[in-house]
Amino acid sequence: MSEFLNNMQDGWTIYLWLLFGIMIILAAVWAIRWAAQNDQFDEDIKYVVFDNDDKDKMSPEEFAKAQRVNKEQEALREEYVKKNKARQAEK
Repeated sequence: MSEFLNNMQDGWTIYLWLLFGIMIILAAVWAIRWAAQNDQFDEDIKYVVFDNDDKDKMSPEEFAKAQRVNKEQEALREEYVKKNKARQAEK
């Protein structure tokens, strides 16, 4: 194998770099597309870690937002669970 590589003309490695660069860009695009389709860019997700015990540590507006986000995320989770069960039932 090393004899084959040594006999190749100069400049072939740039094509290898280009190939790997294209593969990395395609993987990044696929990952961003997947994340966008699966609601991974939700900035309010950080409020899910809070519960009623954190009320004294937050402003009333933040606490209300945390409660609203928790309800929305629970509803979204139920929707995803239903979709997943429907997909499994189709198989």
